[in-house]
Amino acid sequence: MADVTLPSLGESVTEGIITQWFKKVGDAVARDEPLFEVSTDKVDSEMPSPAAGVLTQILAEEGDTVQTGARVAVIDESGVPAAPETASPATSSPTSAPPSAPSSVAGAPVALVGSGTNGATGVVVSPVVRRILMDGGVEASTVTGTGTGGAITRRDAERAVSLGPTEEVVVALSNGQRRMGQHMSVSMLSAPHGFVAVEVDASVFDELDSQGRETHEGFTITDESVVTVAAVRALAEFEFLNATFADDQLTVHRTISVGFTRHVEDDGMLVPVVHAAAGLTLRALSRRTAELDERLSSRQLNADDLMGGTFTVASATSEHTLWTEPIIIQPEVAILSVGAVRHVPVVVTRDGAPSLEVGRRVILGLSFDHRVCDAAAAAKYLERVGELLAGLDVASER
Repeated sequence: MADVTLPSLGESVTEGIITQWFKKVGDAVARDEPLFEVSTDKVDSEMPSPAAGVLTQILAEEGDTVQTGARVAVIDESGVPAAPETASPATSSPTSAPPSAPSSVAGAPVALVGSGTNGATGVVVSPVVRRILMDGGVEASTVTGTGTGGAITRRDAERAVSLGPTEEVVVALSNGQRRMGQHMSVSMLSAPHGFVAVEVDASVFDELDSQGRETHEGFTITDESVVTVAAVRALAEFEFLNATFADDQLTVHRTISVGFTRHVEDDGMLVPVVHAAAGLTLRALSRRTAELDERLSSRQLNADDLMGGTFTVASATSEHTLWTEPIIIQPEVAILSVGAVRHVPVVVTRDGAPSLEVGRRVILGLSFDHRVCDAAAAAKYLERVGELLAGLDVASER
């Protein structure tokens, strides 16, 4: 027998909520096959099976909060999957036997015969089901699940997509959307927000475009990475912005760990963190952010990747975004927003005469905690970021 335990989900994360079992008792399980999904305060993760065999016990039900290291299931490594259509005479009776479940086909989730509960509220769907519904343009809340406890199976999703959406419904928020809403609400209530925006010279991007948008290691150099390098270096002169505020106490951090806002489809926003960012070249920062983005897209981020930030950068949401006024990620005290880098008409003076030329500009914004900073200091920080941005030696840092 092999015990299935809840593994460590990251430093300082001690528990998680079981949101979905992908297998039921009696099912065959392959080693490293997704067995269940767990949700923490920071991230939802699929947990692989530690062994191959038959799932004989489930010790933590969906919705249970489980401590890391606790047993959640048992796998019989020498077991044989039960045949659902063959009832044992010793355990079945004409009056009390539950209806038998049809066997799964080609690994599809087993669907129990019965009415099931409506998926409008509280039903958690697996990632594969979520993708089928999303690609088919069908809201999970419109689908009646036939799985255990009203869960939506793959067959339910495929059937719903083939029929198409039929009615308007109230859509339940995902765990990630709820967490994001809670964090942002707390931030707005606890920190007196201020905001300043400054337009700065972005001619460094002309140099970057002429030399190429790849580092010598082959990683893409984004506008976000270029601005972040300047922003991190400016924090050395504005240390009070690289800080956290908790329990009426300001902690100024010597290590700069930068978070980057990332939109997650149907799951709100996550903020992966590049730890110890001070001193990183443009090349190194581009590599670190690319690695984080790859883990995000493959759902391999762990809690440590999402914790410990001391300052956050929020990039333009589209090429037409001039600026955004982001909410501070608590317990941090500031968040930098980066607008789209644009070609704009610029007034220049040559030989004492003003004239119009085409230039590159970007608007930088800073949301700040008024307990720590004021508008004048915030503007000075943004102007310093602009100076460092204009002086960045792209050729040596690629």
